[in-house]
Amino acid sequence: MAASNSLSLLRNFASVTALATIKSSRGIPTNFTPQTQTRGFHFRRTLFRMSAINNEEAAAQAAAADADSGAPTIFDKIIAKEIPSTIVYEDEKVLAFRDISPQAPVHVLVIPKFRDGLTQLGKAEARHEEILGHLLYAAKIVAEKEGILDGFRVVINSGPTACQSVYHLHLHVLGGRQMKWPPG
Repeated sequence: MAASNSLSLLRNFASVTALATIKSSRGIPTNFTPQTQTRGFHFRRTLFRMSAINNEEAAAQAAAADADSGAPTIFDKIIAKEIPSTIVYEDEKVLAFRDISPQAPVHVLVIPKFRDGLTQLGKAEARHEEILGHLLYAAKIVAEKEGILDGFRVVINSGPTACQSVYHLHLHVLGGRQMKWPPG
């Protein structure tokens, strides 16, 4: 419903903008100034961000519903080479590839090749200690290969309130720009 309201507001703003443009091109006085256009741009950008956040949250909620079904994830298909990816690093235990929606100049996902019930960090068990350590070491290798060893961030989203959208544990290696704090 919020996305619908945002879209409605955005359409209304676009209509007002178009009407003001038509009026001014016909010599009809209007109080639609560059300042209000700038405010409108920021308003639209804020609406877009709110809509994107709502979509991300909705996608995370939907993904959580099937989290432990055992069905193949998109990452399983990437591991099986059924879906193409740009591989950055691979060994017998992990696969690292570029994110298709990068949030930084360098954004690489590092995943275990075998899920072994490890759908999210919050479900880790003692038997997962070795692969968890290996994932972090692989993140360091990725940072080195990508030339960001002097500064990078590793992020793990765990569960729907953290906006985890794929239930196959994965690390995001982010870098290539100044990171800010707090991150979220």
